[in-house]
Amino acid sequence: MTHRSTRRTVLLATGAVTLAAGCSKYGDSGGDSGSSSANASAGQELAKTSEIPVGGGKIFKEEKVVVTQPKKDDFKAFSAVCTHQGCTVGTISDGIIHCPCHKSEFHIADGSVAKGPAAKPLPAEQIKVDGNSIRLA
Repeated sequence: MTHRSTRRTVLLATGAVTLAAGCSKYGDSGGDSGSSSANASAGQELAKTSEIPVGGGKIFKEEKVVVTQPKKDDFKAFSAVCTHQGCTVGTISDGIIHCPCHKSEFHIADGSVAKGPAAKPLPAEQIKVDGNSIRLA
């Protein structure tokens, strides 16, 4: 006996596929890239050191990286993807990286959570300061 597909069967089957696809965790990419910044490439210049304010930072949305300078000549880099629900962080002020989606906040010195709902820190990214150039490592 053959079963004839109905519209309901097709919708249920495609809905299950969509549901399964939506259940991946942040950071799952199907491969091991070694970095959480899928759009960034090693050696790429992000900024000049003079572009990163002391006590603040700059968000590179395309590269999904945020570079901060907590203290003079102390540069840090983190993923710009919020660990709460994957939004890109939006602003940096008063030593805090702010996510616009659900108002999570992270410290510029180490990416740790300053205010939830995020429970995990922003993952560190590797950078290299070469003279006055900040590059992805």
